[in-house]
Amino acid sequence: MAAKIADSLAVTLDYLVKDGEYERIDNETLKKLKEIQNLDPENKSHVFATIDAILKAAKLKSIATL
Repeated sequence: MAAKIADSLAVTLDYLVKDGEYERIDNETLKKLKEIQNLDPENKSHVFATIDAILKAAKLKSIATL
């Protein structure tokens, strides 16, 4: 029931339950995180290493532009 309400409002259950703590996380991102969660440990590790590298590069780029 709650999931149907969240879907109809285009928000997550976390948003409904936790006062919007995760309101900035869109449904597409949450869907991807669920898919990653279901990966085997080795592939999950590769995905996180890739994400970490991209985030680090973005942070370094933003620092370099200061």
